[in-house]
Amino acid sequence: MEIVPSKRVASIGAYAFAAVDEKVAELKEKGITPIDFGVGDYQDPTPPLIRRACKKAVDEHATDGYPSYIGSLAYRQAVSTWLKGRFGVSLDPKTQITSTIGSKEGIFNFAEAFVNPGEYVICPSPGYPPYKRGTLFAEGVAHFVAITHKNKCRYDFKKIPPDVAERARIMWVTTPSSPLGYVAELDFLKAAYEFCQQHDIILASDEAYSELYFKDAPHSALEVAADNNFDGVVQFHSLSKRSIMTGWRIGWAAGDKRAIDIFKKVKTNIDSGTPNFVQDAAIAALADEKHVDKLRRMVKRKRNLICTALRKAGLKNCKNNAGLYLWQKAPDGMTGEQFATLLIEKCHVVTTPGEWLSDEVNGENPGAGHVRFAFVPPIGEVEQAAERIAELKF
Repeated sequence: MEIVPSKRVASIGAYAFAAVDEKVAELKEKGITPIDFGVGDYQDPTPPLIRRACKKAVDEHATDGYPSYIGSLAYRQAVSTWLKGRFGVSLDPKTQITSTIGSKEGIFNFAEAFVNPGEYVICPSPGYPPYKRGTLFAEGVAHFVAITHKNKCRYDFKKIPPDVAERARIMWVTTPSSPLGYVAELDFLKAAYEFCQQHDIILASDEAYSELYFKDAPHSALEVAADNNFDGVVQFHSLSKRSIMTGWRIGWAAGDKRAIDIFKKVKTNIDSGTPNFVQDAAIAALADEKHVDKLRRMVKRKRNLICTALRKAGLKNCKNNAGLYLWQKAPDGMTGEQFATLLIEKCHVVTTPGEWLSDEVNGENPGAGHVRFAFVPPIGEVEQAAERIAELKF
């Protein structure tokens, strides 16, 4: 018999980060141990206090069956408490917060709750692939807004075609922007909220990197809608980047009760929730800021090492103010893929070509001529990579 993929699956290429993993595997088969800045997956251990909480919780939940689809009330209360302390917003843990299996699951499946075939989702380019992929699987159409160093990740709402605005159901914003690392100013978030309110679009804000900042702490889109009961706003967050919990798969969606209710209906038909012992570990993580402060300092040190090395090599200063990534301009006349290949061959350093993370906007790929460094290798490996990169001359 013939095995044929669905049209949705056939329409998409390889997942960008899966392609990076394949490149790393190829190098290892050749006996080369690369320094991997490709995928945003920490190679440092999860903090001890989180691991201890999980070990204790495994025994406490020894007789548990399936976890709650939407998260335990204790976990949702911990999220509510953290949001109040961090952003000054008050959300009802029973009705305005649901757990997610990391932010990827939530972001991908969010479109299923609201998008009908042919309707639009407004997405940044470059941006997190699930914005687009979730839209495609919901049979929607992704409309891309170019994100560049020039516009500092601010959308020009006047350039969004009226027919797109009228048929859009969701607009994604990311703060700090990923991978460029710009922190959204409050006036931009207000403008995004007003635009969405005008056109009956849900403002979906991906804030998974909000705790990785090196200057001012980022705002949340929840803040601009707090006085309006979070009307039309949903925040997505995760413990992955804040607490080195990428493999634990725990996050949340929070905001407008009506949107959360509909999204919960999708979740209960797709997954069985995050294990209770992982939720208890996340509660411990949310109650502690010391490990987050330590992580910020470590990521900043890694950033400074790589940025200094790139400048010594003769490249443009693209230092970010927030986030886990560096969006580096390639040498003149070189594509992102060519620069990434050179870094592999000359330095045994793996990065992600910007072209792989971006979709065309008005016939141009805004990621062209860039590579993304993820500051995830251990500090010793980052120092080695910096030494190798600094020896390049452009």
